[in-house]
Formats: sequence, C-alpha cells, structure tokens
Amino acid sequence: MPQNTFAPHTRQGAGTAGALALAIAVALAVPVTARASAFQLKENSAQAMGRAYAGGGAAPHDVSVVVNNPAAMAWFKHSYLQVDATAIDFSANFHGSATDALGQPISGGNGGNAGGTIPVPAFFYLHPINDQWAVGMGVSAPFGFKTSYDPTWVGRYSAVFSQFKTVDATFSVSYRLNDQFSLGASAILQRTSADLSSAVNFGTILASPPFNLAPTFMPQSADGLAEITGHNYKWGWQVGATWKPTPQDTFGLLYHAKIAQTLHGTAFFSVPASVQTVFAGAQLPLFQNTPGSAAFTTPAYVNLSYWHQFNDRFSLGAEVDWTQWSVFKNLTINYANPAQPSSTEVFNWKNSHFISVGGDYHLSHALTLRAGVGYDTTPTSLATRDPRVPDANRTWLSLGLGYRPVADFTINVGYAHLFVSNASIHSESPTLDLVTGYYTNSANLLAASATYRF
Repeated sequence: MPQNTFAPHTRQGAGTAGALALAIAVALAVPVTARASAFQLKENSAQAMGRAYAGGGAAPHDVSVVVNNPAAMAWFKHSYLQVDATAIDFSANFHGSATDALGQPISGGNGGNAGGTIPVPAFFYLHPINDQWAVGMGVSAPFGFKTSYDPTWVGRYSAVFSQFKTVDATFSVSYRLNDQFSLGASAILQRTSADLSSAVNFGTILASPPFNLAPTFMPQSADGLAEITGHNYKWGWQVGATWKPTPQDTFGLLYHAKIAQTLHGTAFFSVPASVQTVFAGAQLPLFQNTPGSAAFTTPAYVNLSYWHQFNDRFSLGAEVDWTQWSVFKNLTINYANPAQPSSTEVFNWKNSHFISVGGDYHLSHALTLRAGVGYDTTPTSLATRDPRVPDANRTWLSLGLGYRPVADFTINVGYAHLFVSNASIHSESPTLDLVTGYYTNSANLLAASATYRF
C-alpha cells in the first residue's frame, strides 16, 4: 500500500491509529443509542397527564395504577377497563456546524426537524376479587423515542435515523392489609426493539492506517450507510405500597427494577463500489451484513406519590420520581462476523429526577377540571449528548378535562406543553467527525382515554 499522506486534525481523546477499528465499531455499535430511552415515557394516563402526573400512583379512579402502582388496585370497589392513547409531537432543530478529521467543514444542511409525532397507546384491566385482593393487567410503553434527519445533513456520520421503544405487558396483584395499608407486585414481560442508522465516512477510513490511500480517498469522498435492527424479550418486576394515614390523605410508593436484556439484531451496510474493491483486494471481509448482539438495560426507577382531598370538589397531588440512568456506564457489542472484534463504547449518564404538583377540581358530578406543573431533568450532559438524543431539562405545563356522562363511563382528555432547555452538543464520531452547536427543542402532548366500570 502507498505511504500515508493523510494528516488528520488531532482532537483531545482521539487519534488515527485506531480509525479503522473505531469506524467498524460505530457502524455496528449503533445499538448504543438505545440509551435514547432517556426519553422515558410517562404517557399512559390522560387523567394523570392533565395534572402533570402529580399523584399518579395515589390518586383515585385511575386504572393506570395497574402499572404505575399495583398496590393502589386494592382500593377499587368495581372492575374497570381503560383505554388510553397519547400523541407526542416534538421538534428538535440543530443549529451549528460539523468538521471532518482534517478540520474541514462537512457538507450538508442542518438536518431539518429531527422530531415528529409518535403515538403511544395503553390498555388496562382491573378486577377486585374480594375486599382484600385485586388483580389487573396492562399494556404500555415505558420507554421510547424517534429522531430522523435528512440523510445528507452535516451530522450524518453520527446519526440519520433512530427509533427505540419498549412495550410492557404487566400482570399485577394487590393485597389490602387493613384500612390504611396495601401492597402490590407486578410481573412484567418487556419487549425492546431498535432501528438505527448512520452514514459511514469510508473516505476517512481508507485514508487512515492501515490502508493509507490518501489522496485517492479523503474524508467525505466515499460515504456509505450502516443500519441495525434488533429486539429482545425479558421478564422483570416491580413492587408498590400505599398508605392512607387519614381518609383524606394517600401516599403511594413504587419501585420498578431494572431489566437487563441482550438485544439481537442484524447490521446492514451500503458500501460504495470503490470501497468494496479495496476491501476485496485486501481480502478483508469488512462491512458485510452480519448478526450482532449487545447487552442493554432499561433502568430502575422509584415513584413517590401523594394525594390530598380537601373537600368534595378540590384535591391536590404531588409526585417525585427518580430514574437510575447511571446504569449506562458502557456498552459492548459482539459480532457474528469473526473479522469484527468486539467493541466497547463508554458513556456515563447521571440519574434523573421528575417533580410535579397538580390537582382536580370537580365543577359538577359530571365535569372535572385539572391542571399541573412539573420539572424533568435530563441524564445527559455536554460530554455525553449526541445527535440521536438531543435531550435537555424540561418544564411541564398541563391541563385536563374529565367528563362522566353516565355513572359507569368516563372520558378524560389531557394536554401538556414541554418547555425544553437548549441542548448544547459537542459530539465526535469514531471517524473523528465533530458536531458542535445546540438544539432548540419543544414538545406538545395530547392524550385521551375512555374508562368503563362494570
């Protein structure tokens, strides 16, 4: 091979000696962006959304406690069926630029609005067996996100398309100890799936060791595409408790354990013909479609709820949640292709918190008004944020309406607007492509539910 004439721009924490191995890693290790589950989805109750989820595990008459705190099922006197649907409309717009390994500007635009509208359905059934025992089941989506950029945008080597979601089937039971205490537990079957893609800067790979093919190949001269899809099923669990120190006050506590999984999928590559010729000549079976797997964990979380009924018309609740995002220390990818060594990407997220206050006001027996405010912290920081998950702290402002036309049927509608802080980004791909700038984000959520008592 010719002598290397390629002199990449050096950045702290990155070099060119391992450019080939790192490029292979990024092409196959896209499941690391499953950490986009930082978009934790609370959206399983239109009723709770109307008050920014305040008191979600303690407020009465919300069948979503089947998944949000199974202990609260013990206080229901009738069987219920509840169907919820939420539309999450969010926007994420990049402002900034990107440079390649030589420090030259990367061609392309800002990617457009990376957000969109995501539907989130949920279903719950609750049945009291007697005055002490109750059972229930629910289907909900506790984690999920989606971002999509123009395929030729400046950050294409970091992300083009990203979709990650989990669907939980939850089976719950509760036991009422006395007039003050109840306990609950759930078995959870979780399905996790991912579909992620990014461009591959083959120009940088072939200009670097061991190929040293500059100036025939230079950064941005030969783009390809890598995409991976994968999924897995795994069982998990949660436990809950409620305490009613007075007839007007209820406390709810939920612990949802982390669920460790191994995602199995397939990597697909689009490689320019000129690059395929180089790999074939070197007898290197690189960037070939291959199965892969990666260990992945959805985090544990704790929810503490409080609900107080002042009188027949007005009730007020509060919520404090903690999510253990610190479980995301690193991710190791193993490949079925023997030519691909395992790769590890390090990332360190911090634990996040959510707090909210909100309440209900009954205008009449048939009509209820709701409102609430909340604050949600992000587990990401400038050092760990990437274009797949341009997340930042969020402030919630929520409104809701409940309508009960007949005794056994209720309709609830909830709306929330999320004021999202600007998300600064300084993210480098394994081929030393650096994206710098910030994101302006916002979100609107609209939910509706129907509850039937029988």
